[in-house]
Amino acid sequence: MSRRQFVVASATALGTLAVAPRALAAAMATPGDGINAVTAWPPYAQSLAIDASGGFGRPPGTEDGSLGPLDLADARASGLSAALLTLAPSGRLRFGDAAFESAVKAIAHWDGMIAAHPQVFSAVRNGADLQRAKRDGTVGLIYGFQESSPIGDDIDRVDLFQKLGMRVIQLTHNRRNLIGDGCGETADAGLSDFGRMVVDQLNAKRILVDVAHGGRRTTREAIAASKAPVLISHTGCAALADVPRNTPDDLLRAMADRGGVVGILFWPFLRRQGQPSVDDLVAHIEHAIQVCGEDHVGIGTDNTVSPVPRTPEYEKDNREFMQILVEDGVLEAGRSPDGLYTFLPDLNHARRFETIGARLAARGHSEARIHKVLGGNFARVMGEVWG
Repeated sequence: MSRRQFVVASATALGTLAVAPRALAAAMATPGDGINAVTAWPPYAQSLAIDASGGFGRPPGTEDGSLGPLDLADARASGLSAALLTLAPSGRLRFGDAAFESAVKAIAHWDGMIAAHPQVFSAVRNGADLQRAKRDGTVGLIYGFQESSPIGDDIDRVDLFQKLGMRVIQLTHNRRNLIGDGCGETADAGLSDFGRMVVDQLNAKRILVDVAHGGRRTTREAIAASKAPVLISHTGCAALADVPRNTPDDLLRAMADRGGVVGILFWPFLRRQGQPSVDDLVAHIEHAIQVCGEDHVGIGTDNTVSPVPRTPEYEKDNREFMQILVEDGVLEAGRSPDGLYTFLPDLNHARRFETIGARLAARGHSEARIHKVLGGNFARVMGEVWG
């Protein structure tokens, strides 16, 4: 493996089989980790909190994807009731049998994790499973793809993956595939005819359509083509930071008008320059509420549950990874990689959803609205589509 491949694999472990969490409390941290204290928000105990783009494991993770005791403790301590996992080789141009086999192995891996740790994880297949996870105090695992390449050109695989537990399928990643164009394609040619067939099949099998990472035309056409509400699981608001990865207001409204939910992410896309903070996250959440209404906004961190240990080695690898994102056009050309992270440093702890709740409460948002944003809205639309 080249140095470049190692850095990318390390920094993007969230999108693969397992991503390992670390310990929650600042008291458990070693010096220099940069873990922040949790800001308490007592109503969080009643929240059905859902991360619409999450994972488990300390980057770069273990070779076999296993989770250790601290990783499992973080999952429990997070207070999340569910997380949407990425079980496809997203961000990599892998098609056909390679992508299919990778996805099947990832599903088997997480089936094994649920079986091995029933006090920590539970399977989510329908809306009742979300409620059960909250009641039992487990973290419900929602199986999803951030790239539809495991389907290949075989639409019958939609039915197979539904039977294997897949409940959310994102149509594209940044680049073009058989379904449509991602946000990194200049042409933005939209949804293909095959893509429309796939959307129809996802609707028929009660799998949620996710248009995160989609080109703007692809996103618009997929929202219109779907007979069910769609997700934009993890994005930012283009009105606040107009980069291809973020979603403009007209598409946010179109998504909301059809009953869907948008999740605000933690990545550098929240700003065009400099490292975003929790203030930027809150600004994007509040803008999305203004555009979509409070029933259509949530959080999709695109992060692992655990905080990132900011060791000197991590800092070195992270800067190289950020430079790669600039070179590959994921981040804007000319953007400095210095001081950029794919997480929010002031939310670098496992119980970050509670801190977000506290921040929203301090800004005058009602308790009912905050519960919706922390996961209630995702729970609603997931129950509607899955039954």
